[in-house]
Amino acid sequence: MAMTEKRKKTNNIIIRLFLIAALGFSFSLLQAQKTAESLKAKRKKLEKEIAYTNKLLAETRKNKKSTLYELKLLQNKIKTREELTATLKKEIADLDKKIAKTRNDILLTNKKLQHLKKDYAQIISFLSRHNNDLDKLIFLFSSEDLNQAYQRFRYMDEMLQYIKKQADTIQRIELNQKKELEILNRRKAEKNILLEKENIQVDKLEKNLKEKDKINSALVKKEKQLRKRLKEKQREATRLNKEVENIIARETRARNSKSGKTVSKISPADKKLAGEFEKNKGKLPWPVEKGFVTESFGTHPHPVLKHIKINNNGINIATSKNSKAKSVFKGKVVSVAQISNTNHAVIVKHGKWFTVYSNLDEVFVKRGDNVDTGTPIGKIHTNLKGKTELHFEIWYGKKKQNPAYWIRK
Repeated sequence: MAMTEKRKKTNNIIIRLFLIAALGFSFSLLQAQKTAESLKAKRKKLEKEIAYTNKLLAETRKNKKSTLYELKLLQNKIKTREELTATLKKEIADLDKKIAKTRNDILLTNKKLQHLKKDYAQIISFLSRHNNDLDKLIFLFSSEDLNQAYQRFRYMDEMLQYIKKQADTIQRIELNQKKELEILNRRKAEKNILLEKENIQVDKLEKNLKEKDKINSALVKKEKQLRKRLKEKQREATRLNKEVENIIARETRARNSKSGKTVSKISPADKKLAGEFEKNKGKLPWPVEKGFVTESFGTHPHPVLKHIKINNNGINIATSKNSKAKSVFKGKVVSVAQISNTNHAVIVKHGKWFTVYSNLDEVFVKRGDNVDTGTPIGKIHTNLKGKTELHFEIWYGKKKQNPAYWIRK
């Protein structure tokens, strides 16, 4: 009884260990599949971004002159292409692991198959020497009693069943081996395609870098023009910054009630809206249908002019001609301002939060309008050199925020 209980416990432990191993194997397979799918999705996304950058570059090159905007587009293209090359390398490394595993699986399958075939051949050889009706009858009638005769009959039947099972197992393993070889060949073909793509990207990257150096050299010769344009941009940025600060001060300024007490201008509805806005950090939609960041938030060196730093209160987003700026969240338009002849700005209030959309040719909203997520704000300006770029800011009260942390990746 004690031995039976001990055996049961041992069997339970073995079953548990088997289940843990099976679950671990399934999990590792699932993780490997997810990694491959993730890398493939990233590669496709980067390829689309490069294609879109090429479209924007084609728009800017119609004027045949090198521009700072063209240099920024090219820099983004190089960065994206470098990322794409790195992703391809990861995909190739992932495939190498899978190819090595498949080869190992085939090797183990071959060993198992050889062992099974050897055992099967020995059994068939033995049976072929004793496979006649007389031998079977002698084997049965030479039994000491009826019980032994029955046991021998069962043994003969089980032997036949075992032979059939072995034959089926060999056939199944051979079929699996064929599938594994097909998988191996398919993965080798995939790897060759990826290697070819990687080589193409490396060649294109070298060309892009040479092109960048050429544009950079041309722009260095236009230092006077660049400095002039930089001052114009700084003046526009100062005007926009002043407008934003004035609007925020007006919208958040406390007021006096009839009783003479100071009352906060932030209503319960504004607090609720601000809370909803905050919950969407990292999940806000882009303020354009399609585009990418050409100038990030904060202070950074000028791409051409030496010892010059530029400051950005938000981000600049390159997009295609005739693109529209869209509200990133529901709110109320609190200002429509003209910053320059070709630059209009719209400020939208979201409780305690404010979003700014600048460099608009046309404005589709007016002060006091309520907007929803995705509501068109205005048409983005395209200059004579083909540059279409939205300037976008996010403020919390008087504090500037980095929009890159708020919009979707």
